Amino acid sequence: MGKISNVTNNTDPVSVRSRVFVGNLNTMLVSKEDVRAIFARYGDVIGVSTHRGYAFVQYSNEAAARNAVAGEDQRIYAGQEIGETQYWEYTR
Repeated sequence: MGKISNVTNNTDPVSVRSRVFVGNLNTMLVSKEDVRAIFARYGDVIGVSTHRGYAFVQYSNEAAARNAVAGEDQRIYAGQEIGETQYWEYTR
């Protein structure tokens, strides 16, 4: 598996629409590579950035982001329900 980019903070409207926010994530136990593996089932993951308690997953297209939100919202990983998985709307 190749290296995954950390870049998920572009303000380009197309990129923003293909980004997913994952909240309430136990980042002490779930690694960046784990996040990539979990979300890769929905499409081509081109970037993952993990932070304390949350992550952003960047897909190559909007459809994959929408499918990930529908498939992963409120799932349990490392003993915590990821209750705030959401697709980012560009509202500029």
